[in-house]
Amino acid sequence: MPYVNIKVTGGNEAPTPAQKAELIAGVTKLLQDVLNKNPATTVVVIDEVEMDNWGIGGKTVSQLRANKT
Repeated sequence: MPYVNIKVTGGNEAPTPAQKAELIAGVTKLLQDVLNKNPATTVVVIDEVEMDNWGIGGKTVSQLRANKT
């Protein structure tokens, strides 16, 4: 049983329900096509992480995005 965990930033840039459904379907199909995994037993979880809880290069994503504007 494949288990895939996708982590994305949440808040105002979180994926829509339609985008999440597309990610789940796409990852499931990819595992089926590449690794011949059964879609019925493939688990995909999407976690939304708040931008202040995600750091890159010593700064939160909120800080990095604020500096780009």
